[in-house]
Amino acid sequence: MSTGPGQEGLPAPHVLVVLGATGDLARRKLFPALFRLWLLDLLPEKFHLVCSARAAPENRDVFLTMVHSAVEVYRGAIDEAGWRRFAERISFVPTSDDDGADLESAISDATKELGGDVHCVYYLAIPPSATESVVRMLGKFDITDSAKIVLEKPFGTDLESARRLNATLREFFDEERIYRIDHFLGKEAVQNILALRFANGLFQPVWNQQHICYVQIDVPEEIDIQGRADFMESTGTFRDMISTHLFQLLGFVALAPPSRLDAWSLRHEMVKIFRALRPPDPKRVVFGQYEGYREEAGVDESSGVETFVAMEVYVDDWCWIGVPFYLRTGKALAAARRTITIGFREPPLKVFPGDVDDTCNELVLELTDDPKIFADVRAKVPGPTFELGRGRMRLALLEAFPEAEPLEAYERLLLDVMRGDPTLFISTEQVELLWQLFDPLLDEPPPLQHYPRGSWGPREALQLPGERGWRLPDS
Repeated sequence: MSTGPGQEGLPAPHVLVVLGATGDLARRKLFPALFRLWLLDLLPEKFHLVCSARAAPENRDVFLTMVHSAVEVYRGAIDEAGWRRFAERISFVPTSDDDGADLESAISDATKELGGDVHCVYYLAIPPSATESVVRMLGKFDITDSAKIVLEKPFGTDLESARRLNATLREFFDEERIYRIDHFLGKEAVQNILALRFANGLFQPVWNQQHICYVQIDVPEEIDIQGRADFMESTGTFRDMISTHLFQLLGFVALAPPSRLDAWSLRHEMVKIFRALRPPDPKRVVFGQYEGYREEAGVDESSGVETFVAMEVYVDDWCWIGVPFYLRTGKALAAARRTITIGFREPPLKVFPGDVDDTCNELVLELTDDPKIFADVRAKVPGPTFELGRGRMRLALLEAFPEAEPLEAYERLLLDVMRGDPTLFISTEQVELLWQLFDPLLDEPPPLQHYPRGSWGPREALQLPGERGWRLPDS
């Protein structure tokens, strides 16, 4: 196991097996990420990509054409010489519903071809409903004893299904070889939360309830379901976004300083936060559905699935007691943003003759691919009087480090899997603690509120943070 994120050096020789290789996730994320890692010389020198799917193309050439097109669509113009060398390392084998013999043979052949100490990774880019049966199929392979497995969210749909999935996984894989991926944790901006908090004496001492009065974690999406009715109808926004991405962000914001930055220490502190979460008050949770959702192709005309969630959450520990965390996400909203806002308490004594307004100082983290951090502060307006105005201190990370070579989230996380570094992945205990918290709410969800497309969600959600409101839209 790695000593922590950022381990240097190339990974050991690897056979990476992508199941669901003709699906949307593989085309949009995995193949573009792997090709860029190849161009950056970050993949192992000995590397083979075994791809498999039930929806099989006519032959390998047709499959490679599909992969080439996907990389071109999502990465732009392709280095054709680099592509040819990369494509030489790709094979494709169909997988039937109940027989993985051909796949096992292809993996075995690739392993022998690379020679020496070869590691194997199974990446499950498949629908959640197929996960358990595929895990059992892989469990029969000879290579499984030393293989790692990567799973996409959701990790179950409730506590019972999560425990059943985890039990199936543990039949064939030790915990340290299970990698539950949440691509938010692979984002440079999200990892920088840890650097901001624990590498700066300016912030670490004030990161608690004595100085912080609220936190907002806001991930609105402008797009609608974009034809993914089956996924939304079976999952909903709470299981898709809240129980995964937004609570992982909450954990990064709230966790206590780890003794060191490695997988065990970080997961230990995350678990402590999840154990301290107060069961959410259903009266402080808003489920919404955008107008016109029920007219989308494939959606039940009487669907009660939520496309929007906003909620108030509390962490009942010594550091955060009494501080509300406001979480919001949804489809078909006014803008697409990924923003964490930290509100700081007012000074105990006001000594200036006037004030700008009653808005407190805020530290804002923009979690985009071009990460920015800024702080809204009060400052003296230049001139003959002590008039206060609002100013902004700003750090643009790509501008601050122009020579850096940032990795996209899937690039970083795929590399970490091959390095054997689970620091930025989710543990079994975290998954089950969160489902234990959410099950009562999902068993009796709040009433569904409808909201117009292009709005900021239901009126009840807009009122959730009180008079201060949500930071977005940005004033």
